[in-house]
Amino acid sequence: MMKVKTKKNKSMSKTVYNFSAGPAVLPDEVVDTIKSEISDFDQGMSVMEVSHRSSAFKTYAENSEDNLRSLLNINSDYSVLFLQGGATYQFSMIPQNLSINNKADYLVTGAWTAKAANYAKYHTKTNIVSNSVDNNYTTVSDISHWKLTDDADYFYYSSNETIHGLEIHEVPNINTPIVNDMSSTICSRPIDINKYGLIFAGAQKNLGIAGLTVVIVRNDLIKDKGKDLPPLLRYQCHSDAKSMLNTSPVFAWYVAGLVFKWILDNGGVSAMGKTNQKKAKLLYEYIDKSNLYSNPVAKKYRSWMNIPFILSDTALDERFLNEANKEGLMNLKGHRTVGGMRASVYNAMPIEGVKKLIDFMDYFQSKN
Repeated sequence: MMKVKTKKNKSMSKTVYNFSAGPAVLPDEVVDTIKSEISDFDQGMSVMEVSHRSSAFKTYAENSEDNLRSLLNINSDYSVLFLQGGATYQFSMIPQNLSINNKADYLVTGAWTAKAANYAKYHTKTNIVSNSVDNNYTTVSDISHWKLTDDADYFYYSSNETIHGLEIHEVPNINTPIVNDMSSTICSRPIDINKYGLIFAGAQKNLGIAGLTVVIVRNDLIKDKGKDLPPLLRYQCHSDAKSMLNTSPVFAWYVAGLVFKWILDNGGVSAMGKTNQKKAKLLYEYIDKSNLYSNPVAKKYRSWMNIPFILSDTALDERFLNEANKEGLMNLKGHRTVGGMRASVYNAMPIEGVKKLIDFMDYFQSKN
């Protein structure tokens, strides 16, 4: 069973649950370890002082990569990179490194894939195979209607759109190398890494804190590629340098390593997947039977990680948020471009947090 301690707000003496979409909730065990090692990671030096090239951190970095490989069954055909720049930086690095024939297919299912496609236009000829903007990013057209390019260098999509709460639960059956932005779903359940050419994720949702992006890329896709690029923009150079081509984001990498270990210690991604599915099921079932709340996303494409919901009377939004905050239910406001509410229930969100949210929603509905 997953072990997650509850956070206490010292001034209010109540449990606080952080539903932020990112930066997001961390496991309490991870926070406790950070507290204990913040002043002495190696020979009396703080983890924030230690060199990325020190033997202590190099050993730690190798162990963290080994743990991630174990979690996701990543074989030696793939490089695992720990990079700076945020996930958005990959919107450019991906076409720069992978689009050799100047052709790339993009499936647009929300704000982040739309942004990725726009960035890619600076580097390659971009084909939008399907765009869900016409249905406000609430569903995805059937693959039979996608306008795929026969000789595209890669097919890009995101398995989970954080803002709109739309998730594609099955990997598209496409022969082109598949690139997946997994920022919201990485390590939240088992995956078959062999179905992908490249996956990447900003760490600040399920892997730790902001400042680190994890890239997992098939070696044959980057070997001898991008020779016209500066070394810092080439995946091959980062792979050769074991992600230490320049000063690494040491603290963010350190936190990610703690999160990998926490997942392993709590049953791995299989256990995470079972708990995450259960949390999402509880919240969606309540929303669907309520009179005040609704979720606009087609059931087939509902996200396990980011669950938006709308109040039928938007005049109640501010009151809902204020009262939720008083109950220790934090950061439920929906994205500024969508409105409403959004509960992000990543790995570190205990099921007790979801149950408390449902209890509050039910109470609020009964009073309004």
